[in-house]
Amino acid sequence: MTEWANTARWLRWLTFLWLFMGLAVLFSASYASADADFGDGLYYFKRQIVSIGLGLIGFNIAVHSPLRYFLRMANWVLLLLLGLILITVIPGLGTTVNGATRWLSFGLFPFQPSELIKPFLVLQSARIFGQWHRLKPRSRMTWLGIFGAVILGILLQPNLSTAALCGMTLWLIALAGGLPYIYLSSTAITGLVLATISISIKEYQRRRIMSFLNPWADPTQDGYQLIQSLLAIGSGGFWGKGFGMSQQKLFYLPIQYTDFIFAVFAEEFGFVGCLILMGMLLIYGTLAVMVAIAAQNPVHRLVAVGCTILLVGQSLLNIGVATGALPTTGLPLPLFSYGGNSMLASLLAAGLLIRVARESSEAKVMLLPKRVPRNRPSWGK
Repeated sequence: MTEWANTARWLRWLTFLWLFMGLAVLFSASYASADADFGDGLYYFKRQIVSIGLGLIGFNIAVHSPLRYFLRMANWVLLLLLGLILITVIPGLGTTVNGATRWLSFGLFPFQPSELIKPFLVLQSARIFGQWHRLKPRSRMTWLGIFGAVILGILLQPNLSTAALCGMTLWLIALAGGLPYIYLSSTAITGLVLATISISIKEYQRRRIMSFLNPWADPTQDGYQLIQSLLAIGSGGFWGKGFGMSQQKLFYLPIQYTDFIFAVFAEEFGFVGCLILMGMLLIYGTLAVMVAIAAQNPVHRLVAVGCTILLVGQSLLNIGVATGALPTTGLPLPLFSYGGNSMLASLLAAGLLIRVARESSEAKVMLLPKRVPRNRPSWGK
């Protein structure tokens, strides 16, 4: 197909705008820390450029390749990444950072399978829930078990935030796919029970909940991060302090270039900048919903729903954490936060969404009735 649908064009340019904004904010948010830790203020910025370059390869492949190719390989990639997630749980094989073993070390770049599995979880769940009524009971139960194993494996790392996001994504895709409410309600109850058990067992997760409820109860320890984030957002005022002028990024706000990068953005660009970012997310989400509605294929529709959750939904969750509206989690801000695995997953999800928009706009080929030639009069006889 040579022509692009308007929604596909808009989504592509908005993705690039989103990416450019995130790269600029990352440069500002990470420079001081990178200079102090590595003697190179551009350390994180340059690595992010490499991640974007790799991510754009996957993005372009997704945009220009038929969606059926990704759907065919989604099950095998999902199983492979599930195996790698389970390997991280084995003592001595995974790399532990901040008390969580979520990474595998392969060369210079750490590999985080729980982040990369997100777009393939969307593809395979869309494939299963989109043709649920045509599957045999055994196939249904098998894939529900595999999806459950993915969430449980991520939960064991432990990574409650990513496990919760994957669970919500699966649940919303199933809801959009029209699964029976008995499945949806029982799954929701099971998810809440697992989350409660995880919070009860893991002390640091309990402390996060308590610091969310009252961060000023322990302002120098558990509540410190949220308080510094709120100070950054509040000090931005209406117009912001200006690009590069954030004070909280100067060793006051922890992990300011990953999970709390929105606080640096809000401090530098103020209320107006936040409105522009939220407006962009609103437009992006509206276009994505239009793509989902326009999709004739139910599987493609669910792929669009899942990609929207990964991009827009996760962004709203991250902003909710930075503003104190939600408990502190480890979810990055898509296309903003530093991290190669997150960037690869986000750009692939954006490419899949645009691909759905392109395929939904293809004209349907209709067979015209066969014309019967009329007998011409014979002249001159």
